[in-house]
Amino acid sequence: MRYCASSLRRLTEANRIEFLRGLSDTEAAVLAYDWQFWARETQLAPPGSWTHWLMLAGRGFGKTRAGAEWVRMLIETGEATRIALVAPTLQTARSVMVEGDSGLLAISPPWNRPKFEPSKRQLVWPSGAIATLYSAEDPERLRGPQHHAAWCDELCSWRHAEGTWDNLLFGLRLGVQPRSIITTTPKPTAMLKGLIAAKGVTVTRGTTFDNLENLAPSFADEIIAKYEGTRTGRQELMAELLEDVPGALWKRRMLDQLRVAAGFDYQRIVVAVDPPASVGEKADECGIVAAGLAENGQAYVLADASEQGLSPAGWARKAVALYHSLGADRIVIESNQGGAMAEAVLREVDPSAAITQVFASRGKHARAEPVAALYEQGRVHHVGTLPILEDQMCSFTGELQAGHSPDRVDALVWAITHLMLTATSRPKIRSL
Repeated sequence: MRYCASSLRRLTEANRIEFLRGLSDTEAAVLAYDWQFWARETQLAPPGSWTHWLMLAGRGFGKTRAGAEWVRMLIETGEATRIALVAPTLQTARSVMVEGDSGLLAISPPWNRPKFEPSKRQLVWPSGAIATLYSAEDPERLRGPQHHAAWCDELCSWRHAEGTWDNLLFGLRLGVQPRSIITTTPKPTAMLKGLIAAKGVTVTRGTTFDNLENLAPSFADEIIAKYEGTRTGRQELMAELLEDVPGALWKRRMLDQLRVAAGFDYQRIVVAVDPPASVGEKADECGIVAAGLAENGQAYVLADASEQGLSPAGWARKAVALYHSLGADRIVIESNQGGAMAEAVLREVDPSAAITQVFASRGKHARAEPVAALYEQGRVHHVGTLPILEDQMCSFTGELQAGHSPDRVDALVWAITHLMLTATSRPKIRSL
């Protein structure tokens, strides 16, 4: 039996004190960084000759710590000297995998702590080993570099999952047995389902409750109490791989079948905005979704820049920035909540922007049905993966739940409606 922290907890208080007092300062320092001692069994690499270790677990399970410790083990044993750290964005790679509370800098002992070089997107250990940060928003960065191992975080939120994974695998070719660890909360994506069924993949499963004693009491009191027993809780806490919501207008299989990897030549591009009725941390999200209409008569959803907690000036700046970055023709904004004020906020940011106000005269479900029908006809595609938007789409039944306004779906519906269900002019063709 492995002697570990759980074994220590089973001792009487007197025996625990005796054990700890018997440690020298050096032994205590080493024990503090002994992951074999502190980890739960499910946080340790599984035995056997696997190629990919897939850790499917709920929020707060300790996935990040497990991933960071696995990388640290590879460095300290010399099993790997070139490692890829892949996250949904570079910002999350840095804030979670490198600088987070359970990231590589925090869990490394002082005598073997790496130096982070943000400008080079890399961590360098005293031994010369290097871990490089990559973003799933830019799969081409992984074309060329070689690695002994990879840590892939939150795979189900990767923007270009297939392209990123494929390029990573082509470069995972150093050493005797290149390996990866994939830490993610599960979502029923085609990518994840394929991995679970693939040869050479070992799956570890866990829930939030496995690590509850190490989480803040308020987390149990507020988050678990709110979501336990719900569909969201089954996915985010229990790490269940849930299939489609009964009655939802969109299905994941349909979105996967319609997905494309790159853009086309567009006749029109619009940015649709569904502003929140209030401001602050508890306000609804501001839906900001961009879509283009191609020469072939098909629509392509290009970006989801929605965000919660933005001030009117904040969402206006974000919408205008997306409008300019895509070379869009028009901003379409729902004005039920603010009327002329919504347009005025945008014009304060950019007086020259082409803006169209739209007003909702029908309910959300009625507005969304014609757009969902276009998807069913194979006429609307997503460029890459838009994880949060797609989650909202595949759970949208028209039955509104408190605290769950489908603002991203609303913005999507306005964008596709403007491009395909209303008479619009057709400016010159451009490439994206």
